[in-house]
Amino acid sequence: MNLKIDYTGCMNLLSRDEINMQSEEALGHLKKLMEGSGKGSDFTGWIDLPEKSQTQAGKIKNAARRLRSQADITVIIGIGGSYLGSRAVIEALDSCMPLRADDQGHKVLFAGQNISEDYMSRVAAYLAGKVFNIIVISKSGTTTEPAIAFRILKKQLEETIPAAEVKKHIVAVTDAEKGALRKLTDREGYDSFIIPDDVGGRYSVLTPVGLLPIAVAGYDIDSLTGGAAEMASRTRDNNNANPAIVYASVRNLLYKKGKYIEMLVNYEPHLHYIAEWWKQLFGESEGKEGKGLFPTAADLTTDLHSLGQYIQEGERILIETVLSVASPSTEMIIPHDADNLDGLNYIAGRRLSEVNAKAEEGTIMAHIKGAVPVIKINIPRVNEAYLGQLLYFFEISCAISGYILGINPFDQPGVEAYKNNMFRLLGRPS
Repeated sequence: MNLKIDYTGCMNLLSRDEINMQSEEALGHLKKLMEGSGKGSDFTGWIDLPEKSQTQAGKIKNAARRLRSQADITVIIGIGGSYLGSRAVIEALDSCMPLRADDQGHKVLFAGQNISEDYMSRVAAYLAGKVFNIIVISKSGTTTEPAIAFRILKKQLEETIPAAEVKKHIVAVTDAEKGALRKLTDREGYDSFIIPDDVGGRYSVLTPVGLLPIAVAGYDIDSLTGGAAEMASRTRDNNNANPAIVYASVRNLLYKKGKYIEMLVNYEPHLHYIAEWWKQLFGESEGKEGKGLFPTAADLTTDLHSLGQYIQEGERILIETVLSVASPSTEMIIPHDADNLDGLNYIAGRRLSEVNAKAEEGTIMAHIKGAVPVIKINIPRVNEAYLGQLLYFFEISCAISGYILGINPFDQPGVEAYKNNMFRLLGRPS
């Protein structure tokens, strides 16, 4: 089985002819993407990463085994694309529960994705007196959020273990030749992995940026890259059955019809960070020149009790894209209750996943009737292979969609605005 896209929930707003015409244009953009003749083509090294990544998987897995053997905790330091991809995969495969004291597995923590003093203090307090590893991910080594976190946690590590041992517990994922982190890595003798020059952060999950943390967490990166390779073979084909062509075409047609917000929803809470990764991918790629769908997300059914009213009857500016998982990984039966005060005995003996599936089906029916177009992305189950398919599907869809909009989907000129103001307010020397 493979990931599949279902856009029948949009057909009250679109015609087959419209989709076919937009798909023909999208196929031309796919051709430019594959030939490297489109905008931003110097940042399309991610296209063949599924194959390239398999050649360095051995080195990544060896490093992961070493880190796991010498400590029970690894802290991933990064922001944006330097942490979202790995966190999305790890949390999708892991329990969505908070860390427990009796959890004997290798713990992966994240830092450097914010500048919150309370958050950083809690991370430091949790690590107090413990031996831990650091994987610091930064092209330059000077991005404010991860640089501060690395400075704090490196000092804490240095105060916890002998000086001669520190370098064994730090791995840098950074530029091959330049930047502050590369200079420090070479000086201190840290193990390191390279961020390719032709891959932007939000497309980097299949480089060591994502694969090393995922391997350290104990997951199968061979299956992940294998799934991505399978999707790559499907989405590089220049035909109308290409799921990336379909998704990019449908969402852009709806955008042209006044649907300005795309909400990625799930019915499995451990997919929350898949949506966070997706938000960066599409927001940073498409949100420029006054164009682009605004990417947002919701965890259902939870958010139906907060956003549900707006989705059903608010402004008709939404597209709903549903991550629909066919098979859960576990089984739980709803028990019978003699008193039946809650009135739930009519579903006693049924699996909880069956109720969840009917909630999804009923919600989609209600939203379509309420004039919300719904795209379904059907995922057989949540594992490394299907997550690899999903990540690559979104990456290539995003690139094609950006070309349909007429923008460069691989730059991000607007992200410097807040930084420049922050530096000025802090009194950074020019």
